[in-house]
Amino acid sequence: MAVSEHKTHAGRSTLIRVVTPKPLTETPAARYIWAAARLALGWVFAWAFVDKLFGLGHETPAGKGWLDGGSPTEGFLAHAPKGPFAGFYNDLAGAAWADWLFMIGLAGIGAALLLGIGMRIAAAAGAALLVLMWTAVLPPENNVFMDDHLIYALLIVGLALVSAGDTLGLGRWWGKTRLVERLPFLK
Repeated sequence: MAVSEHKTHAGRSTLIRVVTPKPLTETPAARYIWAAARLALGWVFAWAFVDKLFGLGHETPAGKGWLDGGSPTEGFLAHAPKGPFAGFYNDLAGAAWADWLFMIGLAGIGAALLLGIGMRIAAAAGAALLVLMWTAVLPPENNVFMDDHLIYALLIVGLALVSAGDTLGLGRWWGKTRLVERLPFLK
């Protein structure tokens, strides 16, 4: 168990040493696990962006990438949505503004997580995007309500709360920049 020591004076000559456990998120092992989770989730977003941009043949067929004139939102939003929001998402399929917002979101969230900067904005944007993706396929295929989109949304918020960008990332440096000191929501 990691401990934090505090010395205090109880009287003229009495010195009391108070030992309290450090929060689990402050141990080196926990910091590296959170950093690994941040990098893994960052890769999920970054890979989705790259695959949809270039049409690498994984989820986006070769020749159907955004740079080839394909739409990053059309295939999924036109065919996959089900449940109460299906009509709403079908109407968004292939809209240029939806394509741009989706791709900017994937790139920005992925970059923020991989670099460990802008974790608060990445958490808010990422959680919102993931919850929207969850609502597109209600109810989920394998559970009454829970699926990986909600788990990732919780994880990304947790990553911001534990300052996961400070370990194996640029978060500590980013937090000390003048811009972030002036606008702390950018941390």
